[in-house]
Amino acid sequence: MKRRTFVGTAAALPAVSLLGAGSARAQVKEIRMIESGGKSGDSIEVGYIEPFTKKTGIKVIRESPNSLGKLRALVESGQTSTVLMELGSGTLVQAKNLKLIEPIDWAAVNPAPMFPEAKNEYGFGYQYFSTIMAWRAGAKAPKNWAEFFDTKAFPGKRCLPDFPHYSLPFAVMATGVPADKLFPLDVETGFKKLNEIKKDIAVWWKAGAQPPQLMKDNEVQYVICWSGRVVGDPAFGCNFDGGMADLSYFSIVKGSKPEDRAAAYKLMYEMSLPANQAKAATVVSYTGPSPDLDALLPKDKLSEFPSSKQNKAVQWFQNAEWWAANGEAVNKKWEAFKLSL
Repeated sequence: MKRRTFVGTAAALPAVSLLGAGSARAQVKEIRMIESGGKSGDSIEVGYIEPFTKKTGIKVIRESPNSLGKLRALVESGQTSTVLMELGSGTLVQAKNLKLIEPIDWAAVNPAPMFPEAKNEYGFGYQYFSTIMAWRAGAKAPKNWAEFFDTKAFPGKRCLPDFPHYSLPFAVMATGVPADKLFPLDVETGFKKLNEIKKDIAVWWKAGAQPPQLMKDNEVQYVICWSGRVVGDPAFGCNFDGGMADLSYFSIVKGSKPEDRAAAYKLMYEMSLPANQAKAATVVSYTGPSPDLDALLPKDKLSEFPSSKQNKAVQWFQNAEWWAANGEAVNKKWEAFKLSL
């Protein structure tokens, strides 16, 4: 699973004064972050790290992959070298509950305007991504989740995520439940709907590269997948309507040095600038949290970006808090369900 793992008080020393002072500037030669790797990591380098280093002279060392286990090991070992950790929305809640991350001093970040859901107390939501329906070019195009799950009217093999937090909500929506009534999630209804089409589910994917390749090979005709894997490719059709929007966050690792936090806040500021987000979007089609970003993106490609006005308006957000409270129980039911197939 290459994409993100799902499931306050001001800092003791103000970041602006720390980074602004010449002595502090000399002390911080580099900071370290752990991110998810791949094109997302490349987009961070091009969009945010390069302008940050140009302005401050501070290098940023990137490592990957990211995981809650790695974060926990860092904190428990008492390390102070890694200051930033990329977390999915669900993992962010878990990390907060486990006291592995620190609150962000938003006054120190002093960001440009951001969508409100991106300004989490414990995380800077730097990148939107979407889970959507897609189909092989030439297949009958479904308009909603009821049609996607209607294998008689829309015949063809399906490829669904082998992750309950991605598959179950869409199955529930296929029964007519609107997005704003999804949570608390009716898990049993979701499993019932999946059972109805289990003979048409050819593959349960674990790696994001699988769905597009399986469609190209004509092994499946319909998939639930990450938007960045299919948008802009003429081999596929896709639909953001009813899709699930989510955010990847950067959080401050607990126990980080004050001067590293100060530098990290300056990097977050760079992440808030729409011009830098536009640069990042040239690398991967997952977009940043600026409400002013659309004006800087190619007009003929706005339909490809998760946070463009036209796409953001027709999606819903995952409920990370609900999954943090219920995920373990649902995962057990998921494993039992998979064994019954």
